[in-house]
This record gives sequence, C-alpha cells and structure tokens, in this order.
Amino acid sequence: MAENLVIIPTYNERENIVRMIGTVFSLEKEFHLLIVDDGSPDGTAELVREQQQAYPGRLFLLERPGKQGLGTAYIAGFRWGLERSYRYFFEMDADFSHNPNDLLRLHAACSEGGAGLAVGSRYVRGGKLENWPFDRVFLSRGASLYVRLITWMPVMDPTAGFVCYRREVLEAIALEKIRFVGYAFQIEMKFAAYQLGFRIREVPITFTERLEGTSKMSKGIVKEAILGVLQMRLRSFFSSYGR
Repeated sequence: MAENLVIIPTYNERENIVRMIGTVFSLEKEFHLLIVDDGSPDGTAELVREQQQAYPGRLFLLERPGKQGLGTAYIAGFRWGLERSYRYFFEMDADFSHNPNDLLRLHAACSEGGAGLAVGSRYVRGGKLENWPFDRVFLSRGASLYVRLITWMPVMDPTAGFVCYRREVLEAIALEKIRFVGYAFQIEMKFAAYQLGFRIREVPITFTERLEGTSKMSKGIVKEAILGVLQMRLRSFFSSYGR
C-alpha cells in the first residue's frame, strides 16, 4: 500500500473531479486518493465510481448523506486513513485552487524536512494569490493576522486548506475534540498540532481562484471563524487537544 493519502471533500464538483483524479495519479510519487462526497446532487460521486474502474486499489470513495461540513469530511477521511497504514495525510480542494504538483513539496517538508505538519502557504515569501478580488484578499489577510494575534501561533497562513500531516500528528490529536466544521476547522487543526508541540513548516504556493464550479464561502463560515478562534483560545487555557 502507498504511504500517502490525499483526502478531497466534494460537493458539486463534477466540473473538476475527473481531471483532478487524473492529475494526482500522474504525479511521479504514488498517492492514494479518498474522495469524501456529501451527497452531491450534480453526480460527482457517480463520476468517481466510474473512475475507480481505471484506478483500482488507488481511488476510494466515502459517501455521506447531505452536506455535513468541511471539518467532519476531513475527520472522516483521517479516521478512514488511520485504520490503514498511511504515513502522510494530505488535505486538498477539488477545484484546482491548489496545484496538485505541490503535493510533492508538502510531502518533502514532512518526510525530509522534519515537519509534523506542512502548510501550503499563500503568505510566506514566494507564496502568491491569483484571480482574487481585493475584498477577498483583504478578508483573508485580516483573518490570518487576527488568528496570529489571538493564538500566538507562528503560522502566516493559518486558514490554509492545503496541508500535509504526519501520521503521528493525527494519532496524537483527539479528533473528537475538534469542534469546528467550516473553515475554522483549518485553524483549529493547526492550533491543536501547535499546542501539542509539533513542528509546523510553511511551504510557499500559488493559490488560484477556482475556474469551474461555485465557491463554498459564506457569511456563516466567516462568523464561525471569528468567534471560534476566541472560543478555541479560551478553551486552550483549561484543556489540551491531546488524547
């Protein structure tokens, strides 16, 4: 079995998913791919099942009834992978805002660079944003600064969703203690790893706004992140994310 598992949550990603699957499997390093689909009405899961015939033993599908949130999708994927022998776990979007080629650089940061958690970062030297309107850039950069001020976590891009975890990190985190299901989930997972003493390394990437499909961002997600970071920081004074 391959040691690398890429987890991609999907909801209405039929425009992107077949091309994404082919791109991941064309990389020079071997990756397995787990698609966690939350009942996409556009037939995303059906396309994945068709592709499984071309990639037996490498492409897996976990179907869930209805939208249950980004965080719960990743946690379901982590649990699935931890039941098997994978050593490196990757989070990635389906819409090509994350370049699949950067999986190799995130892997190297963990396997060779000593990181417990590697973050594909837009806001370190060499990182870039493409095709984002000014208001999105302002909101994202402001959120990153806010998180650093509240948590003291030395991560320039704490909301990033392109990540590699070593198995040891996910085994150390009590996943049932992760409370957030939207984009605040990304912050909370990094904070949990930081609180438990794992080294976090940021790898510069170019983040490109999706060309196909619809963004999942909403006011509720932003509100969860703002209030959630405060709640998370307060809880950290009284409890740990460790098992």
